[in-house]
Amino acid sequence: MRPGTLLKYVLQTQLAAQAISSAFNVNCNSNYASYYGQNSARNQKTLGEYCSSSTEDVIVLAFMNGFPNILLNFANACEDTFEGTGLLHCPKIAADIKYCQSKGKVVILSMGGASGAYGFSSDSQAAQFADTMWNMFFKGTAAQRPFDDAVLDGIDLDIEGGSNSGYAAFISQLRAHYASDPTRQYYIAAAPQCPFPDAYLGSTLNSAWFDMVFVQFYNNYCGLNA
Repeated sequence: MRPGTLLKYVLQTQLAAQAISSAFNVNCNSNYASYYGQNSARNQKTLGEYCSSSTEDVIVLAFMNGFPNILLNFANACEDTFEGTGLLHCPKIAADIKYCQSKGKVVILSMGGASGAYGFSSDSQAAQFADTMWNMFFKGTAAQRPFDDAVLDGIDLDIEGGSNSGYAAFISQLRAHYASDPTRQYYIAAAPQCPFPDAYLGSTLNSAWFDMVFVQFYNNYCGLNA
C-alpha cells in the first residue's frame, strides 16, 4: 500500500470510528437524550439543527399530550393540520426525523406530559391504541400520518396524570408490532418522576420491559435542587 493510500485509509477509519462513537448505543450508559418540541426557552431551532450536533443521541419529540383521542403539540415546530381535522401534519419534522436517523440518532415520541387529557380505561383500549400508534407512526399504514412516511424509533411514556391502567398491555401489543419488522430496532422508554415507586408507572415498570428510563429529578423533594 502506498503512503498516500495508507493515509487515506487511516483517515477514513478514524472518521468511521468517530461516526460510530457519536451514534446511539442502547448498551451505553452515557447516551445524551433531549426533549424537543415545546420551545420553552423561546429560541427553538429545527429538529435537524439539533441532530447536526454529535452530542445528541436520543431526541424525544414532545408531546402527544392527548390519547387515545390523539392530540399533538410541538409548539412552533409544527402548526399545520390535516384539512378538516385537528391532527398535526408535520412534513418538516418528518424530513428532519429521516436526517437525524441518517446521523445515527434515535427519534422517539413522548406520550403524556405535565398537561393534557390522556390515559386508558382498560387493557383492551390500550392494546387497540398500540395498533393505532403502529399504523400512524411506525411501519403500519394509516390515512393520515403526522410524519408522513417517516418511521419513528420508538415511544416514551411521560405519564404525569390520568390513570395508571393499561400501559403494560399497550407495551405488550406495541412490542408485538415491533417484532413484525426485523429490519430495524425499536425502543420503549419511560420518564418516571424520582419518588419511588412512580405514581403512574410504578407497576408498569415492574411488569413490562423498558429499553431506557429518563428519571425526572426535578419538581419533587428528590430533585437535584434538593
